[in-house]
Amino acid sequence: MAHNTSDFDTGSEIVDQFVDDLWLQRGLSKNTLSAYSRDLRILQTWLKPLTLLQASNADLARYLSERHVKGYQARSSARLISCMRGFYRYALKQNLLQSDPSSNLEHPKLGRKLPIMLSEADVETLMDAPDVETALGLRDKAMLELLYATGLRITELIGLTMTSINMRQGVVRVVGKGGRERLVPIGEESLRHLVKYLQDARSEFTRDSSTDVMFPSRRGIQMARQTFWYAVKRYAQKSGISDKISPHTLRHAFATHLINHGADLRAVQLMLGHADLSTTQIYTHIAQARLKALHHTHHPRA
Repeated sequence: MAHNTSDFDTGSEIVDQFVDDLWLQRGLSKNTLSAYSRDLRILQTWLKPLTLLQASNADLARYLSERHVKGYQARSSARLISCMRGFYRYALKQNLLQSDPSSNLEHPKLGRKLPIMLSEADVETLMDAPDVETALGLRDKAMLELLYATGLRITELIGLTMTSINMRQGVVRVVGKGGRERLVPIGEESLRHLVKYLQDARSEFTRDSSTDVMFPSRRGIQMARQTFWYAVKRYAQKSGISDKISPHTLRHAFATHLINHGADLRAVQLMLGHADLSTTQIYTHIAQARLKALHHTHHPRA
């Protein structure tokens, strides 16, 4: 049904409808949807007194130019352009616009950025950082081990419930981006630490709670992503490892170390939950870059 643009003078309602449509049609994660909504509302504020539906190509280009001057990274601007294009395509489909003001915007050139990489020795050091004499240390140790053993995203890890893991079969069932479900093997070492945490520590976090979350916070509820992000930073500093690492660094380590040891790329793709194999291929580039560095360092004629 066609709408009158006056129905959306503030822009908030059309942004909400666009985000809802993205969720229904593409099943994007809550974090992605929040980012798209935030990007559009910031643009909406910048455009005033114009609305999103009144913006011209020149307006959008000027906004991107200002972001560039302020030092925003190309990757952030590329996401914003994708968001704007999606929004204006939606507006066209709803008969709110006659033309797309984002159609001629050029994506910034993105170099292939290789993620921060941990060596296997670094991972071992990090795994030893939590104090396993405490309930908190046992919980964090089990989480670190599980991250490295499975390559889960942080949102997937903190969202695990008591029924997510089959102890007998040694697999974790994960619902990832787009609602796609996958089974990932855990491995004996991670399983051992998980069992110890469940037996000796989890009850410390659930005394006044009936939550079925696998790794509850100190308040007995699902942990915030930032909580474990700060924990990983703290353990990295304690271990003498770069404080630039994050929970996602262990996902990168999981994939790269598997490929270094000969794992099939498609098997790694399935375990990571990547929809496209090209996303997984970055880890072959990391492995190749490491081999070149080793050759340059150790070969007598390098």
